[in-house]
Amino acid sequence: MKTTLKISTLALIAVLMSCGGGEEKKKTGFSYETNSTTETNTSAEAKDIPASKTIDLTNKGIGPITSLNLDTNIDANLAKQGEELFTKTCTACHRPDKKFIGPAPKDILNRRTPEWVMNLILNPNNMVKDDPLAKALLEEHNGSPMPVQITSEDEARALLEYFRTL
Repeated sequence: MKTTLKISTLALIAVLMSCGGGEEKKKTGFSYETNSTTETNTSAEAKDIPASKTIDLTNKGIGPITSLNLDTNIDANLAKQGEELFTKTCTACHRPDKKFIGPAPKDILNRRTPEWVMNLILNPNNMVKDDPLAKALLEEHNGSPMPVQITSEDEARALLEYFRTL
């Protein structure tokens, strides 16, 4: 009985030792495909940041909105109109606080200018064609273009006010 116990214990230890730590280290040899400059590696790291997380508070986008001053106080009535409009026209592709088919508008004004947001709402086709951030967002969201649904600056402004409440 003692011999069986010793043999079983040794067998168990041997099995456990053979299962762990089997990671192979990849040898780095000479390759023409290996990046040799730091510049290339830095640009590769920048590409790792998705467009929806990229912060650009200087780009105003392409479209009719060139300047917009937001009051520090949120206009509750305008935000309510924007919420109704968002629910009616945007929820097929967007969720307020998480990625769906399109990006979430929550905290968008921490990453984009108000002009850029309104121009994307009003002018999505030209933005995707000529604005680098909009192009990158289109690529990030599997080429799902935003349709032209809002054509009124007043409606786009109401949506923007709603986004400020998220």
